[in-house]
This record gives sequence, C-alpha cells and structure tokens, in this order.
Amino acid sequence: MNNILTEENMKKLKEELEYRMTTKRAEIAKEKAVAAAHGDRSENAEYKEACANYRENDNRIQYLLTMITTATVIDDKNVDKSVLGINSKARIRFVEDDEEYIATLVTTLDSDPASMKISIESDLGKALSGKKTGDIVEVNSPGEKYTIEILEIL
Repeated sequence: MNNILTEENMKKLKEELEYRMTTKRAEIAKEKAVAAAHGDRSENAEYKEACANYRENDNRIQYLLTMITTATVIDDKNVDKSVLGINSKARIRFVEDDEEYIATLVTTLDSDPASMKISIESDLGKALSGKKTGDIVEVNSPGEKYTIEILEIL
C-alpha cells in the first residue's frame, strides 16, 4: 500500500482499530455466545450472522493494521501554500471542456470525487501535486488523456 496520510487520518485509523479490537470484538463474542445457546449451530441463522460479523470485523482490523504500518505520514500544517499539496484548494479548468471547478487535494481516506475532493494518489491528484497557479498539466488516466489549467490556488 504505502498511502499518503495526515496525522489526523492516522489518529482516526488508530481510534477505529482500538475500537474494533476491544469494544466491537467483545460485542461480537457476546452475540456469538447468545446465538450459540439457541442450539444447533448448523441451522442457526443468528450464529452464522455473528460469525460473518466476526470475519468482517477481523478483515477490517487487518486493513487498518496494513494502512497504519505502511502509510507515509505527512505534515499538512507547514506546507508551501504557493504549490498544490495535501489539503490545498485550487480553481482548475478542464481545457477540453472549458469547465471550471474548485478541487481540493486530499488523502485517499478523505477522497470524494463527486465533491471534487481528489486523492493525491489518483491520476489527477498526482498531476496537480506540486504545481503552481498558471501551470498546465496533462493527466494520463486509464483510457484517456486530458489537460488541466490551474487558474488559482485558494
């Protein structure tokens, strides 16, 4: 993996990991015990659901551990505001369509393309990262190439 994350992202991941390893695991164990007490486990829908919840929680724990141990944590507080980086906002123009948007470069965890919160690890995010007002960049995404002009860093 090796995702780029902020200190705030890392804090949220660690909080979720702690919750899932303690509180959530205990809740699921209790669900399993109650369901198992209902009898035959082979035909017990509640028990099967509790087991599925356990596996789902365990998978999420593994994902969180991987994210935490492989992430590159960056300081998003002391950055050069004249270039685009994590948590930078810019007014950009898609040259081919002549459409303007306000885009924010964010970490993968905060990505929301519909709101123009663009992951710094996406094709567009990589192309914009480190650029300044007035720069024109070509974005190479799967199946297409397009051009972006950075009109203003906000």
